[in-house]
Amino acid sequence: MLSYRKELWFNTEHRRQLIHITPDVEACLAESGIREGLALVNAMHITASVFVNDNESGLHADFETWLEKLAPEKPHSQYAHNGFEDNADAHLKRTVMGREVVVAVTDGKLDLGPWERIFYGEFDGKRKKRVLVKIVGA
Repeated sequence: MLSYRKELWFNTEHRRQLIHITPDVEACLAESGIREGLALVNAMHITASVFVNDNESGLHADFETWLEKLAPEKPHSQYAHNGFEDNADAHLKRTVMGREVVVAVTDGKLDLGPWERIFYGEFDGKRKKRVLVKIVGA
């Protein structure tokens, strides 16, 4: 069995931002040489997420609106966590959106559905963050 590991680094321009990372993960898969197996893609920070969904701007705007209703950023005083950093909402948003995805690798390609794409969701950005790509197989 082969094993491949790479970190993808991001520095977002906004506090909250979605980044389409399917091409980055596909590049990792090509680099790995693995033809059959599994690809794990996970956020390495507790205020960020990796998830699979449609690459459609209206949907991305809907995520922002929905998440802000579920866990509004302000007022910061509504959260017991906020003290050193005012990012409790980012922790909650990450919990809803998830930490990682696992995608099957078949014949050297990510085995995604027709509209499925992989995204990095940043909820407390404007600083350097990373995503782990771990691919195992043969």
